Amino acid sequence: MAGLDETMLQTIATRLDDQLDPVSVVAGGSSSLNQTYRVTGRIARYFIKINTTEYATMMQAELAGLQELERARAIRVPKPLAAGVAGAQSFIAMEWLDIGATAPGSEVQLGRELAQLHNCTQAQFGWHRDNTIGLTPQINTCDDDWGRFFASRRLEVQLDFLEHKAFDRELVAGGRDLAQRLPDYFAGQSIVPGLLHGDLWGGNWGALGDGTPVLFDPAVYFGDAESDIAMTQLFGGFGPRFYAAYREIRADPADGPVRRELYQFYHLLNHCNLFGQSYRTQAWRSLQRLLTKISD
Repeated sequence: MAGLDETMLQTIATRLDDQLDPVSVVAGGSSSLNQTYRVTGRIARYFIKINTTEYATMMQAELAGLQELERARAIRVPKPLAAGVAGAQSFIAMEWLDIGATAPGSEVQLGRELAQLHNCTQAQFGWHRDNTIGLTPQINTCDDDWGRFFASRRLEVQLDFLEHKAFDRELVAGGRDLAQRLPDYFAGQSIVPGLLHGDLWGGNWGALGDGTPVLFDPAVYFGDAESDIAMTQLFGGFGPRFYAAYREIRADPADGPVRRELYQFYHLLNHCNLFGQSYRTQAWRSLQRLLTKISD
């Protein structure tokens, strides 16, 4: 990857309708995937991620996801500005925010605002375009039936990738058994398609200096709100004040623990796809519990 060169900088400047100073470019280093930069223009400062053109669609999907979250007006996100291609590289540009350490007050506000985000709904589960969860394709073709959507668009997609990699036949077979049970399990439940961040682990939020929480790096779609809560619990990093504030607005459903473990299983399968055998045991144990709790 060449980095933020003069050609890329000029392309971004044209898209932003601003003059970007090459001297102002401050490399933020590399994330697990992208190179990141802070760039100062005459109008504003910007956060820019770049990668090869292989990731252009991913950049466009991230832009669309931030736009969806911004339109909801429930919780702060970096204002999405542009995404595109210049030469052999792709980019996404958004406003620069001085995001720092979180505080207990930020967690309370995050809980309340996340609940408001989840109250933003549409008629069907899914989204108007596909995106990614990490590097894994996330299929968002809409469906009226949540159990069918989660089985076919979430679990089966991950299981197909694992099967293609010859990862673990036993895990894949058990996962397919579980997926087949979901339409019946969710039949009759009044789950409303809520707007989700989609990848809400502790590293995908922060706070401004005044404590305002900010979400970023989304994997947006409309689904069961407990999916986001499940992700917050999978790897930790969210305190009791966050959950208490959230539950003031959205009550914990009767089968909440089972549903959240199911949604965590999706993320564990994704981590098996992304990182390999290190997540196999955790995924397998989760699967065994789910097969016991969700009858065929």
